[in-house]
Amino acid sequence: MKILLAVDGSDYTKRMLAYLAANNELLGPDHDYTVFTAVSSIPAYATRFAGAQATTEHYEEQAQQVLAPIKAFVDQQGWKAQMRHAAGYAPDAIAAFANEHKPDLLVMGTHGETALSNLVLGSVVTGVLARCKVPVLLIR
Repeated sequence: MKILLAVDGSDYTKRMLAYLAANNELLGPDHDYTVFTAVSSIPAYATRFAGAQATTEHYEEQAQQVLAPIKAFVDQQGWKAQMRHAAGYAPDAIAAFANEHKPDLLVMGTHGETALSNLVLGSVVTGVLARCKVPVLLIR
């Protein structure tokens, strides 16, 4: 099974990964994992000033800050995983990646906010659910 893990390096991501590791019978190491993070985009005027190479390096550096510790954890669990990232608004980037690569399951950690706070503050999970066409497992 192809499983996409959407991560941001937060405590919610750590909780999600710990839950999956503690419940090997749920998914376990016998699947193909892709770990994905969305990096906030630099405004267009700044990218013109900084240049394409500096912008690309910035995105790579930001992604590695999130992905490096997760890669170490995934390797420790014995999971086969690819590390991927994209720049953009997180709900759009995650859903676009999932819709393009069509995993069997997208797994995300969630803050567990109320519907009212999601309405006022927004939510990455809410945005992904609205845009994504693959099954999503939320772990709180």
